[in-house]
Amino acid sequence: MNKTISNTDKLLNQFLEYSKKLTTEFEIYKVLKSRTYKIGESNVLVRAASEGNRNYFFGINYLTIEEIANLDNPVIAFICGSINRTLLLPAQILFKELKNISHDRNGEYKINIDKDLNLVLKGRGNRLRCSEYINNWELMNNPIQGAEKKSTIEESFHSVLQGRLIEIGNFRGYYTYSPDKSKRFNEKPLSKIITLKNCPKLQFSDYDLLRKIDVLWFKGTGSNLVPEKAFEIELSTGTWSGIGRMSTLSDYSNVSFYVVSNDVKRYNKVIKTFPVFADRFTHIKTDLLGELYNAEKNIRQLRIDIRL
Repeated sequence: MNKTISNTDKLLNQFLEYSKKLTTEFEIYKVLKSRTYKIGESNVLVRAASEGNRNYFFGINYLTIEEIANLDNPVIAFICGSINRTLLLPAQILFKELKNISHDRNGEYKINIDKDLNLVLKGRGNRLRCSEYINNWELMNNPIQGAEKKSTIEESFHSVLQGRLIEIGNFRGYYTYSPDKSKRFNEKPLSKIITLKNCPKLQFSDYDLLRKIDVLWFKGTGSNLVPEKAFEIELSTGTWSGIGRMSTLSDYSNVSFYVVSNDVKRYNKVIKTFPVFADRFTHIKTDLLGELYNAEKNIRQLRIDIRL
């Protein structure tokens, strides 16, 4: 039985086939859940909408926009009824306009593009003029001026996950630390997000290992800082060294260990090599971390809104 292909999937396939003719640099990213591709010099998130009566509507979750905006040379391709009417919008532009776009409590943004392929914003007649990005296929082969290069998609996504863990810790009132101070999250270096400039030295741990753990949360007890939670992010298929680093905190029985990855089988295999304290480890899938981050951020904003 042949599976019926939706109009939006047909548009997506047409876009991908056309893109392959423009460049030899083409790759499907598996580390991200969204339809994001390496096309030429750009990282492209693709969304398609069939021809409508008036405008074109796209639903995109905040987490997806945040992830693509933190990549190198990010572009969002909005296919509006035909690949001949494709808006190739730099993701940072959309990210900066999110405050002017309606969304629900779950962070789902209602992207509305009018017949002239301008982005509809809040307010009567308010539009972001996008004519320079209509069918601007050259954008995918020309890095955006000032774009900061990152080596791989894994490294970029690693920084996003670190940023989310740090922010969650900050929301909850922990002191936060990460060794990767120059990495960026939402246009800020991690050094501007963490609350501890230096990793505290602990009596019963190897400092050289401790200060290299991806993210640490501490609680203040009097004049001392006590470790509470340690996180390592494992996205590569190579050696997982993070679990070994966290073992330097094994003498602190209150500390919980977390491994963020999408490879459950690999996690279960590696964790068996640490049988003494394996029960203190928890595996977190990247999308669940994103959902937690989004929920924590929304709760924080709700508390601010109702002043409670």
